[in-house]
Amino acid sequence: MNPKVLFCIVFSVMVGFSQEKEEETYTLDVSSFYGSVFLHNPDISHLITEHPSGLILGYSRTTYGKEEWQQWYNYPDLGASFIYQDMVNPTLGKNFGMYAHFNFYFLKRNLQLRIGQGLAYNTNPYDKNLNFRNNAYGSHILSSTYLMLNFHKANIFKNLGFQAGISVIHYSNANVKAPNTSTNSLAINAGLLYTLNNDNEPDYIRREKEKITEPVRYNLVLRGGVNESDVIDSGQYGFVVLSGYADKRLGRKSAIQLGTDIFFSNFLKELIRFQSISFPENNIAADTDFKRVGIFVGHELFINKLSITSQLGYYVYYPYDFEGKVYNRMGLKRYFGNEWFGEISLKSHGAAAEAVEFGVGIRF
Repeated sequence: MNPKVLFCIVFSVMVGFSQEKEEETYTLDVSSFYGSVFLHNPDISHLITEHPSGLILGYSRTTYGKEEWQQWYNYPDLGASFIYQDMVNPTLGKNFGMYAHFNFYFLKRNLQLRIGQGLAYNTNPYDKNLNFRNNAYGSHILSSTYLMLNFHKANIFKNLGFQAGISVIHYSNANVKAPNTSTNSLAINAGLLYTLNNDNEPDYIRREKEKITEPVRYNLVLRGGVNESDVIDSGQYGFVVLSGYADKRLGRKSAIQLGTDIFFSNFLKELIRFQSISFPENNIAADTDFKRVGIFVGHELFINKLSITSQLGYYVYYPYDFEGKVYNRMGLKRYFGNEWFGEISLKSHGAAAEAVEFGVGIRF
């Protein structure tokens, strides 16, 4: 799975749990899982030896429409979860992850889709002396995304329920430090859930849906962070991205975007220097410009003060060939008032992550 939804645990928990303060219905769930690691890259074939297994623990709060956006999304749950995953391979070690999640419901609330994003701790990352075979995880701290699609039945016997389905779990450090081949696991899961405060469950609030219209809005974003090329021990370098785009709201949930990015990626400056010295046969000049300019189209999905962005771009200024001319970005935005927002995003070329971007912007 591509880690393109890039959510941060602290950011998401702040958003989700600050939205409501009244007493609600809560659910605890525990599921065990067993699965396999995808061979998404032949470079990790030596690491796929067994079937990983583990536990998923969840704590969720049901929404009932106190805020209008909740009705738009069929009254989702907001929650936090924990995953323990044994990769059953001493080179890969074990992962412990904390996540913020949404539970979305379908088919009369019998089908549940959970989307979780957070941070994981790996017990045995790459070390050039002690663990050089682990080219999947270059650091202890990893970004992690997981999806669960469950048959979900609450209160089968009093407050006790059951759920079962499939999960996809992704771990990556988004090229903050090399190596970063990452892993993706597909698993079957089954478990129990327990509903708290079930006797005081309120009714769902239903409102007449009003059409939302806006003129074209304009956005300016400043992003930055640190990353490293795929050359191990080449060093971590800061980067800056300047972005400007227009967006047009299509309705209650969505807006489309059109804009441009200017990238100042210092890791490319070092990579160009390295390539010019180490591989003279490639005819790369040491003074090749490391800057890039791209144009992109995008989509923004609004969930109250939170929104999820997805963008597909193409470099129109591209002096140095790095991972191809097409790039993509997935991000999580949090609005503060009507104009200002903070953003965390993952910029990639297909499944190859380039950087985690931390940004601040204005929409006017």
